Amino acid sequence: MASTVDRRVRKSQQAIKKAMIELLVEQSFDQITIQDIADRADVSRRTIYLHYTDKFDLLDKLIEEHMDELQQLCESTEDDVDYTDPNVLVIWFEYLERHALFFSTMLVSTGSPIFRNRFLAFFLQELEKGTDPALTDEVNVDIQFLGAAILGVVEWWFKNERPLPPSVMAERVGTLLERNLGASVPLA
Repeated sequence: MASTVDRRVRKSQQAIKKAMIELLVEQSFDQITIQDIADRADVSRRTIYLHYTDKFDLLDKLIEEHMDELQQLCESTEDDVDYTDPNVLVIWFEYLERHALFFSTMLVSTGSPIFRNRFLAFFLQELEKGTDPALTDEVNVDIQFLGAAILGVVEWWFKNERPLPPSVMAERVGTLLERNLGASVPLA
């Protein structure tokens, strides 16, 4: 019986998250109501409130879920792998492609400054790994530049409806990072 409840809970949460993303494609976050989400997900408002405090909590959990999954992908790679390696970067781009509706919506459609800032912070955190804890100002500038560049490339990819496959994107980004870094930056 417990597994049935767990499955139903997961199914409800997935429907609620999907409804939120679909609604974000159509209208701004401020215009979306809990009733809109409930109607789209075909659940009651009560069901939404069982899982989320409000629509802000739902959006935050959606963002957190994707950031956690990307973090796990990074942690699953070997310690000596670096960002200039297309085999590592393709994992990111494949993940982004699998969740294209979410990332496209958050970066392009309605856009979310909160998401964009968290996504940039994720890239910066990953770029800082393996560097000296007492970073010089010059290295900090490099990391900021590269993080913003990666985010910009990802935004371009979604704005243009992913014109290149993940493998090509990974290769290009790896080449650009290698050219700009002059040395490898460890991935995790």
